[in-house]
Amino acid sequence: MSPGPGAPRPQGSGAWYGGHVPAPPPPPSLLRRLSPPLVTLAGVVAAFVYVGAVDPNEPGHYPVCPLLRFTGVYCPGCGGLRSAHAFAHGDLPAALGANALAVVGYGIFAVVMAVWLVRAVRGVPMRLAVSPAWWWGIGTVLTLFTLVRNLPFGSALAP
Repeated sequence: MSPGPGAPRPQGSGAWYGGHVPAPPPPPSLLRRLSPPLVTLAGVVAAFVYVGAVDPNEPGHYPVCPLLRFTGVYCPGCGGLRSAHAFAHGDLPAALGANALAVVGYGIFAVVMAVWLVRAVRGVPMRLAVSPAWWWGIGTVLTLFTLVRNLPFGSALAP
């Protein structure tokens, strides 16, 4: 027997929703949770395998940096392919010499991938929320790296 129209409704009862309260969806499977980081990792590994196999030091394999070509200025990415090639071959000094900032990026990427994989296994979503202060900091580092590597005293940072 149902209460009248002025009667208080019981809390937590599904009676007012047709007697059915939908169950929460089941948690995603481990394979589904691991798919995004593993696909990302596979793409990066494939890129490193390609760059490791096709030497960027030989002309004609990769396009020339347009900024360097038209202005003679090294951008923050100049030397990145040579750095990746050396890194793929285990030559860390050559990788650092070609683009030290790229090598730092490889390390940051490895840490982020490890955290992402651990969180995926544990079922904790990965969210990268970078505050504007961090973006300004990253932009400042890239600008300073570009400036220093193009000045005579920073020639050690030039590729």
